[in-house]
Amino acid sequence: MIIVATQQLGGFLGRTFLQAGLAIAVSVGMAAATPAAAQTKIKLMLNWKYQGPQGMFFLADDRGYFKAEGLDVTFDQGNGSGAAVPLVANGSYDMGFGDINALIELAAKKPEDAPIAVHVMFNQPPFTIAVKSESPIKTPKDLEGRILGGAANDGALKLFPAFCKIAKIDCSTVKMTTMQPNLREQMLMSGQVEGVFGYVNTILFSAKLMGVKDEQLRFINFGDYGMDLYSNAIIVSQKMVKDNPKAIAGFLRALNKGLVDSLKDPDASVASVVKREPLLNTPIERARFDATLRSEMNHPEIKRIGLGNVDMERLKKSIDILVDANSLPRTPAVSEIFTPAFLPPADDLPKTLF
Repeated sequence: MIIVATQQLGGFLGRTFLQAGLAIAVSVGMAAATPAAAQTKIKLMLNWKYQGPQGMFFLADDRGYFKAEGLDVTFDQGNGSGAAVPLVANGSYDMGFGDINALIELAAKKPEDAPIAVHVMFNQPPFTIAVKSESPIKTPKDLEGRILGGAANDGALKLFPAFCKIAKIDCSTVKMTTMQPNLREQMLMSGQVEGVFGYVNTILFSAKLMGVKDEQLRFINFGDYGMDLYSNAIIVSQKMVKDNPKAIAGFLRALNKGLVDSLKDPDASVASVVKREPLLNTPIERARFDATLRSEMNHPEIKRIGLGNVDMERLKKSIDILVDANSLPRTPAVSEIFTPAFLPPADDLPKTLF
């Protein structure tokens, strides 16, 4: 049984009441797509350094879709998929492209502060522990007594306690070290750590840039052990939901157009990223883009609900997994974690990626 403290319950009820009222108000305000006379500034933190899969954001920007909605959007590079959640919560950013599981944990502990997800782009669990293929680590049980590392805000690292419980391994025997994101693959291949946390494609393609071949790596994927979790989503602050719901709806309309364009012309999408970071390797980033579509965004459910939306029952199961595995103080309602109220019409959401 989960006991909700009085203070937590108060925050939860206030948050739920706010969302219930907004569901009605937003449905009216979203009907018109006419941009405001003045540009509304939005500051958004991305999940990681500039990479090919972020092209839909920049293509939407380059083609004027945000401007047409009356928005002036600034994108900052991220430091891990978990980093955006507290920074949106404390007001440093209006929006973030961050891990919905980190949001669930915050909502369970501090519902009055937690942002809410409005568009889930990564609908398959990319969380992994990468090891060298020559390593004796082949199963989760083999991780016991080993040295693992990751960036402090990495989504997979933050989910490791839950993974340990579900995979029935003793986390206390694992020695953990944190590192700068750009050192992760180097430290793995040099033997400074025996495994690293991250997203499969992020690690795979960053390693390629070092000359590491695919067959030199092996992955222990969380999703293979019952953690069928959603991943990165557009999250927004409670303040923005309250003060400017029209800007959220406009942002998602523009982003969806950029996403649709990216699916039609992946080269243009990747070029928009390279335009902002000329030192990127274009062929690698294009391959990373394609791999992300296949393994992180292409859950079969999108044929039914569209890319950006979620299966509410699946999200509920995800919440339950995290609450149980991490012994969180309360179970957030699905409506605290995600709302479809700001999404474009269902017929406009991509139903297939290829």
